[in-house]
Amino acid sequence: MPVRRADEVPYQEIGAAEKTYIQFLIPPDEGPHFAMRRITMKPGGGMPKHTNTVEHEQYVLQGRGQVAIGDEVYEVQPGDVMFIPAGVPHWYRNIGEEDFVFLCLVPNLPDEVQVLA
Repeated sequence: MPVRRADEVPYQEIGAAEKTYIQFLIPPDEGPHFAMRRITMKPGGGMPKHTNTVEHEQYVLQGRGQVAIGDEVYEVQPGDVMFIPAGVPHWYRNIGEEDFVFLCLVPNLPDEVQVLA
């Protein structure tokens, strides 16, 4: 489907995360090269430190977050862009009082997620 309303795409809980949900705005079976996902992290929510075998390109839409990429920790807000190379450990935390929402684009390649202790 070439056009759809993002608010009509169902949310799914992200298993290893806390108070964090994903929408597959453009799922891998529709986009020939990239998938587009919208991540919504509720206040107090977060994703644990993990790695992926694919890169992530991300754009913050709403709220405030803390994001670790490798050994660096960043505070991000709407309008910020993040790049997470494949294989680099990263984690996320909502540090605001509203939802932390960002777009996440990933290549349509096999992806293995490894949660790190």
